[in-house]
Amino acid sequence: MKLLKVKTARFAQVVEKLGQPEVYTLGQKPAQDRHLQSEIKNHRLMTIQKTDAGTEFGIVGLTERKGAAYLVFPKSLKRFEDKRVVGINWDLVKTK
Repeated sequence: MKLLKVKTARFAQVVEKLGQPEVYTLGQKPAQDRHLQSEIKNHRLMTIQKTDAGTEFGIVGLTERKGAAYLVFPKSLKRFEDKRVVGINWDLVKTK
């Protein structure tokens, strides 16, 4: 069993402090997407990944993985940069 030595934060706390995120869909390669690069530079992008057990967690920044989802927040995620965001609640995400 692998133990994680990473601090965690609840998704609801992140949304409460930073506002409702929007889902970002990759339309082209990340290196060529100027809007995405701007969001990464401003620390506003979170990558949502699935674990082997089927649960989801988020990490700040871009991590290209198959099946990953990307959320863009209205404010900087810099304070959550070294944390694993757990308890992803899709009801708190803006729908267009």
